[in-house]
Amino acid sequence: MHRTFLFSKIHHCTLTETNLEYVGSISIDQTLLDAAGIVPYEQVQVVNMNNGERLVTYAIPAPADSGAVELNGAAARLGTRGDRVIIMTYAQLTSEEIAGFEPQVVLVDQDNRVIEGQPVVNSSTPELCLT
Repeated sequence: MHRTFLFSKIHHCTLTETNLEYVGSISIDQTLLDAAGIVPYEQVQVVNMNNGERLVTYAIPAPADSGAVELNGAAARLGTRGDRVIIMTYAQLTSEEIAGFEPQVVLVDQDNRVIEGQPVVNSSTPELCLT
């Protein structure tokens, strides 16, 4: 049996652009993709913290260290520049894989740069509410 678990998350990134005329997806800075272990064209769920919209699309790489997080195509109607979003991937795990599994959580600053020395997820600091 497989169960679905959060695999990775880019937490509190800021939309830098929306492009209705693009063919689709979400463009994400390659540095953020690498930090979260997300590969190009992988399915992602995007949750908009400003308006509550949730969507499923696929990730495409934007230039590394650009800070770009851009909703494209029809998804561009679900957010606006400056909105805060959470980008998540999921994985199907077997019972054996579940033991000790922890998702990769990437925290970013207001410029979509990885926060160095990130707090440990699920630590004894519940005020961080990272998961």
